[in-house]
Amino acid sequence: MTICNLPTHPVSRHKPTQLVADQDALMRIFIRPESDAARLTLLKYMEQILFGLHEFLTRHVGVTQEISLKELAERFNSTTISKHPEKKLADVIIDLIEDIAPHAVNVASPYFVGHMTSALPFFMVHLKTIVTALNQNVIKLETSKVVSVIEKQVLAKIHRLIYRENEAFYQEHVQNPQTSLGCFIEDGTLANITALWVARNSLLGARDCFEGIEKEGLPAAYRAHGIERLVVLVSRLGHYSLKKAGGVLGIGNRNVIAVEVDAQNRMDLNCLRQKIAELQDSGEKTRILAVVGIAGTTETGSVDPLGQLAAICAEHRIHFHVDAAWGGPTLMSEKYRHLLAGIEQADSVTIDGHKQFYMPMTCGMVYFKDPKKLDAIEYHAGYVNRPGSVDLGRKSLSGSREASSLILDSTLKIMGTQGYALLIEHGIEIARQFAAEIQSRPLFEMITPPELNILTYRLVPPAIRSLGRIRFEQGAAEEAIGINDQLNTITRKVQQLQREAGKSFVSRTTLRVHQYPGQDIVVFRCVIMNPMTTLDVLREILDEQEAIYGQIVNETVDL
Repeated sequence: MTICNLPTHPVSRHKPTQLVADQDALMRIFIRPESDAARLTLLKYMEQILFGLHEFLTRHVGVTQEISLKELAERFNSTTISKHPEKKLADVIIDLIEDIAPHAVNVASPYFVGHMTSALPFFMVHLKTIVTALNQNVIKLETSKVVSVIEKQVLAKIHRLIYRENEAFYQEHVQNPQTSLGCFIEDGTLANITALWVARNSLLGARDCFEGIEKEGLPAAYRAHGIERLVVLVSRLGHYSLKKAGGVLGIGNRNVIAVEVDAQNRMDLNCLRQKIAELQDSGEKTRILAVVGIAGTTETGSVDPLGQLAAICAEHRIHFHVDAAWGGPTLMSEKYRHLLAGIEQADSVTIDGHKQFYMPMTCGMVYFKDPKKLDAIEYHAGYVNRPGSVDLGRKSLSGSREASSLILDSTLKIMGTQGYALLIEHGIEIARQFAAEIQSRPLFEMITPPELNILTYRLVPPAIRSLGRIRFEQGAAEEAIGINDQLNTITRKVQQLQREAGKSFVSRTTLRVHQYPGQDIVVFRCVIMNPMTTLDVLREILDEQEAIYGQIVNETVDL
C-alpha cells in the first residue's frame, strides 16, 4: 500500500459560484446529472469502481499518512445545514474520493485480516447499485411485488442448506403465504434478537385468561406462568448481541448467563448440565428461555458441540438457537460441512450475509425449523401488513428494509455452492497454514488454533515463555501474572503501531484461556476471509510484527 500526503484541509477545485435551491435546480438534480462536468466526474470514478473495484480501493482508500481521530473530528465539527446548496455533484464526488476515502479503511486489502468484514467480489457493487435504484421495500407487496416472491424462494434455499428437509416440505412452504421459513433483517444482532423474541413469546404464550406476553407484558406473563425469572444460557464467548437481546426483551442482560468453555473454547457440556440442574433445583421459579450454541465465535472461531447441545435442549424442552452469523456459510463446503454437524436440529439459526456470503453491508437472516414459529411475533396495521395479507413485514422486526435477498439470490446464481465452498475452504486452510507458520517462529505463541478461519496468537520471547510457565507451575502465580502483564503490554503496543503504519491490520482482543488460568491474555486476532490473502502475505505481516517488536522492545519492557 502506498503512503501519500494529503492537504490538511480540502482544497477548492472550482471557482466558487453562488448556488441556489429553486424549483428548476431541484428538478435538474433530481432526475439527471446537473451538468456535463458532473456526468464526466461520475463516469470517471464509477467506471473504476464498477470494473476495477480492487484497484480503485488500493489506489484511493486508506492510503493516507497517520492521522488521529481527534484531528479528523476537528475537521468535521460544523453542525449547520446550509439553506442553499454548498457544492455541485462533481465537487461532492471529488471530495468523497480524495478527502474522505483516504481516511476510510480498505477492508478489501489482503493485508486486512483483523475483522469480520469481507472484501467484496466486484459484481456486488453492480448488484447493490441495481437494488438501490429499484428501491424496493420488501416488507410490503405493494412496494416490492416480485421481489417479495423471490425473497421467499431465497429463504427456502438457505433453510434447505441448514435443515435439509425433503422436497415435499419445501414445495409446501416455499411460497406459502401462511408460513415463514425465516426472515431477512439488517444484521446478526437483530437476527439473534428476533430468534429470542420468538422463543420468549412461544414460551410465555396465551393460557387461561392470559392473552400472551406480547399483549400483556412481562410482569403479567410471569404471574400467569408462575415464574419469576427467565434466563438464556450461552458460552462465555457468545456475541454481545445476546446481552442486548436480554435488555430489549425485558428479561435483563444479567439473565443472559455465561457458561464456561472447554480447552477447545467450546461450550463445556458438563458445565451446561450443571447450570441447568442448578436453575431447575433453585426454587426461584426460573425458566430457561433458550440455550444458544455458537457456530464460529467472534473471538476464536470456535464451534460449539451443536448436536450434543441439541440433545440436551430436547431432553429439557428448551429452545435451541444457533448463532451461525459467522460460520453458517461453511455448510456450502462438502469438505468442512461436518464442522457444523447438529445445526439441523436447532429451533432457530442466525446467519449474516455481509460476513461469509461476501455481501455488502447490511444483511442478516434468521431461520426457524418450524414454519409456523414466526407467527409468535406477527403484527398488522390498517395501512400496511393488513390481516390476511401476504406481506413479509407481518413477521419482522424491521419496519422498512431493502432487497438484500435480491443480491443474495443473484450471487448464489453467479457463485453456486461450489464457488462459495472455494472461498470457505481457502480461509480454513490458509488459517491452518498460518497457524503452523506462527508455531515455527520462536517469537510467537499460538493461543487458540483455528477451527474455522479465525486464530489468536501473541508475542512471547522463548526465554520469557519458558520462565513464565515454570514459575506458574511452581506456584509463583503472582510473578507469572506479572510476566503476562508485560507481554500483554508489548503485544498491545505492537498491534497499535502496526495498525498506525497502515500497511496491514490484525486486530487484538483479551481472552481467558485454559493454558493461563485466571489471567487476561492480550492476543492478536486474525480473521482470514479474503481469497487474495495468501500465506506469503501473512508471513509479511509476521515479519512486520517482528520488526516492530525489535524496534520498541528495549523502550517498552526489560526483557
